[in-house]
Amino acid sequence: MKRPFKAKSLGQKPVELGPNQRQLRGGELVRHALVEILREGEIHDDVLHDVSVTITEVRMSPDLRHATVFVEPLGAGVNSKVQVGPIVEALNKHSKYMRGVLGRMIDMKFTPALRFLHDESFNEAARIDALFMRPDIARDLRHDDEDEN
Repeated sequence: MKRPFKAKSLGQKPVELGPNQRQLRGGELVRHALVEILREGEIHDDVLHDVSVTITEVRMSPDLRHATVFVEPLGAGVNSKVQVGPIVEALNKHSKYMRGVLGRMIDMKFTPALRFLHDESFNEAARIDALFMRPDIARDLRHDDEDEN
């Protein structure tokens, strides 16, 4: 079955609408394996010592050779002592080691190169929640609800 696409205009390449099923399956396979690698604690780095890291998402490239891993250190939004930048840097520093371990854990034609990024979606969700809590926004939302009834 062909994937739907949206052409920009005549003569241009079609624009894909999102990841295909192979990318999604590969991303989940890599995510589960990376969780096991981090859980076992075989990475010896002072920055990662006693830090719990959540892998929120893994996005695979269309050829499945590159994986962007989105991480969120546990307590990063609550605890101001947790520095996200050094944690992501340490994960990227050890990405080749993790790729080697990953290659023995998963059954894929290629073991993807790993790139770790901080997941900003939690910060964005907190910002939107704070916006909804503002009195002027909450008042407007109440008026919209009353109009529907």
